Amino acid sequence: MGSLNYINHIYTGSANRESLIDLEIPINYKGQLIIFVHGYMGFKDWGAWNLMQQFFTSRGFGFCKFNLSHNGGTVKNGFDFPDLNAFSENNYSKEKADVSFALDWIEKTLIPLPTIHLIGHSRGGGMVLLNALDQRVHSVCTLAAISSVAKRFSEPKILSDWEKEKVRYTINQRTKQQMPHNYSQVIDFLNHQSELDIRAHCEKIKKPILLIHGDKDVSVPIEEGFELADWCQCKLEIIENTDHVFGACHPWLENHLPAKLEEVCLKIEAFLS
Repeated sequence: MGSLNYINHIYTGSANRESLIDLEIPINYKGQLIIFVHGYMGFKDWGAWNLMQQFFTSRGFGFCKFNLSHNGGTVKNGFDFPDLNAFSENNYSKEKADVSFALDWIEKTLIPLPTIHLIGHSRGGGMVLLNALDQRVHSVCTLAAISSVAKRFSEPKILSDWEKEKVRYTINQRTKQQMPHNYSQVIDFLNHQSELDIRAHCEKIKKPILLIHGDKDVSVPIEEGFELADWCQCKLEIIENTDHVFGACHPWLENHLPAKLEEVCLKIEAFLS
């Protein structure tokens, strides 16, 4: 196979909503493909994710990253959140399904199907664990992953107010947007608790798993990483003195990876090798 570099192609995700997807196959491609899943209030071009892609393609890995279908982006503007209505209609079931839809797109685009490694950050880490049993997936790696969807719906007062108001707002500290979450997200979780049970899925995974977490993470506590390690029966790889995004930010204006994110990439490369 020759090299490919698809930027901002379109795939169809949950609820038939179109979203953006990138795929790069380097000249020295070895038949292994990384599919990266971003987290909450994220997108495929956030921060240093493009540099992470360059790290792996320079080493012969194919790399795919995509916007979750209801992350608030559009096919005309994949940066930040121009479509807050779509964002408001997002839920965990849609995000879980989007990973499968991205796998479908890869299956149609790359023949033969490569050896696929899923990598997910934060909420995206939970989503790759929920898709790990897919027969197309060879291995899974999580970066600062959540260990439970249920924990995100565990505050009775928040749930009561949410049900009463039908929408809940969270401010995006970077863009200052008030991000709406429809109460339908709670209803979806209540209706699909078994499908969204990360622990139950982890206990069934018989594939290679790498779990990475920063010890200074205040967004997803490292205790959630230890829970995942216990359920997956593997070691949690701890990156010392770093945060939820491993030293990155958006925009990331340097032409090199943050030191801690490079450390993460080196661990992943060793795992995949």
